[in-house]
Amino acid sequence: MQKKIMKVNEADNVAVALVNLVEGETISFQGQYIKVLSDIKSKHKIALNRFESGDRILMYGVLVGSATKIIEKGDVLTTENVKHLSEKVYGRNDSPNWIAPNVDKWKGKKFLGYHREDGQVGTENVWLFFPLVFCENRNIEILKEIFEKELLKQRISSHQLLLRSLVSGKEEIDEASLFTDVFDNIDVKFITHPGGCGGIRQDSESLAKLLAGYVNNPNVAGVTVLSLGCQNLQIDVFKEALKIINPNLKKPILIFEQQQIGTVDEMLSVIVKESFECIKKANNIKREPAPLSKLKVGLECGGSDGFSGISANPTLGAVSDLLVALNGTAVLAEFPELCGVEQELVNRCVEDEKGDKFLKLMKAFEKSVVDAGSGFDMNPSPGNIKDGLITDAMKSAGAAKKGGASPVQDVLDYGEYITKPGLNLLCTPGNDVESTTALVGSGVNLVLFTTGLGTPTGNPIAPVIKVASSTELQARMPDIIDIETGAVVRGEKTIEEMADEMLGFIIEVASGRVKTKAKLLNQNDFIPWRRGVSL
Repeated sequence: MQKKIMKVNEADNVAVALVNLVEGETISFQGQYIKVLSDIKSKHKIALNRFESGDRILMYGVLVGSATKIIEKGDVLTTENVKHLSEKVYGRNDSPNWIAPNVDKWKGKKFLGYHREDGQVGTENVWLFFPLVFCENRNIEILKEIFEKELLKQRISSHQLLLRSLVSGKEEIDEASLFTDVFDNIDVKFITHPGGCGGIRQDSESLAKLLAGYVNNPNVAGVTVLSLGCQNLQIDVFKEALKIINPNLKKPILIFEQQQIGTVDEMLSVIVKESFECIKKANNIKREPAPLSKLKVGLECGGSDGFSGISANPTLGAVSDLLVALNGTAVLAEFPELCGVEQELVNRCVEDEKGDKFLKLMKAFEKSVVDAGSGFDMNPSPGNIKDGLITDAMKSAGAAKKGGASPVQDVLDYGEYITKPGLNLLCTPGNDVESTTALVGSGVNLVLFTTGLGTPTGNPIAPVIKVASSTELQARMPDIIDIETGAVVRGEKTIEEMADEMLGFIIEVASGRVKTKAKLLNQNDFIPWRRGVSL
């Protein structure tokens, strides 16, 4: 028989309802009987003892809130009787003490990836088009139409005909050639954005770092970049950002400046010709075996529910630990969703300097949010609250489980690129797309994305594997979910068993043998973070 409630940590004084609880029923739990005082939906929290106003509420072994009124044993926790509260952190007070999981069964495993000259290995092979400024978005969209319709065997325009003649190698082509495959080993993707000019100069500098990270990402074979010419994000600023990330970058980078070339027609003709030649060459790059240490995985959650912190997120944590033990890389982002677990993360930093940087970034982020008239306590979305995540600290404590238990090797500010294997922390907002965009810009070649409510986020250059917290969600939204962890909630699988299954799935995706649902849906989300504006 499935358990009705679950206490995550022995120190907790609340439990998660695993099924709907009915007012008046009595539950046997850990040697005591608890009478349910009100209807409690699954995923919500039940009080394991009586709380007076001001009493501390513990979950995942940490402070996640305080009672605002009397809460009787057996009653439900809500936004009406609980408020956000988290521990204050002043610095590191302990050292990492981690026992790595046994990875003998994985040591000989490999994935098939695209080897780059700098030693990175991609899980995709992408030629990427993007603008340095929003003024070029329209031209990017025109190029997107030209290339996608030709490469996807559809028909269009004069530039379409130009590309078609280049593909066929003939000045004139017949109708029979319109529906033949062109490339089988490269994807062509397009990014647009609202930045690069206006606002403050720091916004353009931040965007330059992000775009440079996309160029350097191992999933990218080369890029076509469009510039207007007069914008804040000058070509030199972009090139300097590239140089900082990788001074010896040897990928083909085509840059076109409209104000130097002349008419749009002239520019597009040149872009189509030169880009096509480079794409042809990039198509010759083939997948080859690579050790799992070359995987760099982003850890993300969106549309979380009350099961996320006990099924999907801990499974990602176990996968993260397996990858770290294999000398791979895992990156935990979304700083507003680490509020309340700062002490644990600071103590896990291998160097005091990294812990100090983490706290400095957290405090600066929180201050910017407060200055804007908000606060981390306002982070849970209506969907989060509806499904049992009623305080930011409660949401954060579950979200942080994605990072496992391994030591924190590095702390990265937004736009900084991964340089160390192991667990990294990356400063991003909690917004799903902004955070996923930043993870890929920091160099991850694959993203694990947990969801309890269902989120269709994808990325133009990196596979995004959607992990459901329950079997019900997978059944309801099978078109966006890749793998589900409901067996953990039901007690049919352990976290470790689920992690083994997930790592096997990751290898299949990284090798190109399985396409993610986001890729099948052509979900190519890209939103840069305007610092201080987004929570």
